[in-house]
Amino acid sequence: MRDDEYLALVKSTIVRSGIRPIPGARAVGATLSVLAPSLAARLATRLFLTPPRYRRPEPEVRALSTARPRAIEVGGRRVQTWAWGAGPAVLLMHGWAGRGAQLAAFVEPLLARGFSVVTFDAPAHGDSEGRQATLPDLATTLRTVAAIHGPVHGVIAHSLGAAATARAVHEGLTARALVFLGAPADLVTPSLVFAEALGLSRRVRELMRQRVEQRVGVPWEAFDMTQLASCQTAPLLIVHDRGDAEVPWQHGAAIAAAWPGAQLVTTDGLGHRRILRDPTVLATAVSFIARRSVKTAGARAAEVSAEPVPALAS
Repeated sequence: MRDDEYLALVKSTIVRSGIRPIPGARAVGATLSVLAPSLAARLATRLFLTPPRYRRPEPEVRALSTARPRAIEVGGRRVQTWAWGAGPAVLLMHGWAGRGAQLAAFVEPLLARGFSVVTFDAPAHGDSEGRQATLPDLATTLRTVAAIHGPVHGVIAHSLGAAATARAVHEGLTARALVFLGAPADLVTPSLVFAEALGLSRRVRELMRQRVEQRVGVPWEAFDMTQLASCQTAPLLIVHDRGDAEVPWQHGAAIAAAWPGAQLVTTDGLGHRRILRDPTVLATAVSFIARRSVKTAGARAAEVSAEPVPALAS
């Protein structure tokens, strides 16, 4: 896709998602882009790495009231976690500016299948400490939670949380099944949406990218799902809505094409967040994870039956 086509898609995404550029912010961003690009990039980087926090709605409060809360430390910051049930663990990973309880609709169906469920608020999100965060922070937190609550059977991840999950798996997190909901294939779209909303020039956008890469210590390509996918072996189910106004459906299709054996399920009319509560999506995702449990158990039983049987004493 050419740059002009990609930018047109991003602008369409901004319009469809209701993200209306603030005239004053665009004017300031455009002016600073010309007069002080370094300052504009520094301010943009700070804003880009500061996820907004939103008030927790009542359904999430009720869901968390039934969980076992536990605070852990990740990178010197307190991270709040919650767990339900017993059995093989399934982790719920939220997206940027999200909260773990946004995926709470998955808890009951997973418990009914015999799994335990664990979720958390990443640093600088929800009830956890911090003001700024990066995708490596999310990936590190996921691996830390997995080490505490593992072994991990599956991970269900939303939006940019899926990118963090793919990176965590690349860095050693093991899971028998993965489910990605509304996942971005790369970080280009979020950065372009951000820059377009603030009226930043291409030069400032590139400077911001360099500053972010310098801070996190890895290039943006480290979270490119199409590149991470080639060496992955974990079974993956991708669910993406054709009308997703924040992460275009083409991202889910690109991940599915690059990830060996991945399955893509396309929905209509659910958008970027209602997909987390749709009964059909819940059933499809939980069944996908449960089938991997059955297949693994069956494979182990076959291995045992193939072993020599010791002779019984008469």
